[in-house]
Amino acid sequence: MTASITLFYAALCGLILIILSVKVVALRRRHQVGIGDGEQADLERAIRVQGNFVEYVPIGLLLLLLLELGAVLPGWLLHVLGASLVLARMLHGFWGLNRTEGVSRGRFLGTLLTWSTLIVASLIGLWLALGHWLFLSGS
Repeated sequence: MTASITLFYAALCGLILIILSVKVVALRRRHQVGIGDGEQADLERAIRVQGNFVEYVPIGLLLLLLLELGAVLPGWLLHVLGASLVLARMLHGFWGLNRTEGVSRGRFLGTLLTWSTLIVASLIGLWLALGHWLFLSGS
């Protein structure tokens, strides 16, 4: 079995991470900062955008992969989860925290959509795992 749906969204996330990383490197060069943020607010924010991305995306992709490999969910639902994760991280990173360190619509919506996606994927995963265990124990 292939995991082409997860692969698609992982590839998109990989490209987003490269974009976020290039921004960090460019700001490090501009401010001549080798490590840390050099007390530069824009660099600190870019580092946090990148860090926040790598904190949330792996578990989202892992959940998506496991749900896809379970082969019981329709493809459209997996695409909704994957697209939601990508959209959420773009809202948060590109239109939210990347523009301001304060409250912003992009940051709020990105966080809300990220958490919602993780909650839905986690609850589906729990439902499927518990159903599998109950089915196996009832045999």
